[in-house]
Amino acid sequence: MAIEIADKLFDIADDLEQRKLYRFAEQTRGASLSISNNIAEGSGSNSVREFANFLNMAKRSAFENANMAIVFERRGLINTESRDDLLADLEQECKMITAFIRSL
Repeated sequence: MAIEIADKLFDIADDLEQRKLYRFAEQTRGASLSISNNIAEGSGSNSVREFANFLNMAKRSAFENANMAIVFERRGLINTESRDDLLADLEQECKMITAFIRSL
């Protein structure tokens, strides 16, 4: 799911880049990859505690992406439907990460 979210955010970043909002595009791409990258990196951890820390970082990245979706919608860079879709996906991802942490 984290990669699916990244795909959606990359589409937004591509649009931002077309509008010459390069910094926003760069920040969006980095934050979107951060969710799945932290999950992947944490899976190679040597301890449960270290893995949980990486999962926590992934969850924080999801919150960062949610914040950007809200700001982008407020600035007219994405529509309300796109914002709501992203927020729903990010909320679900956070719930999945939280459940994963609890299962460790």
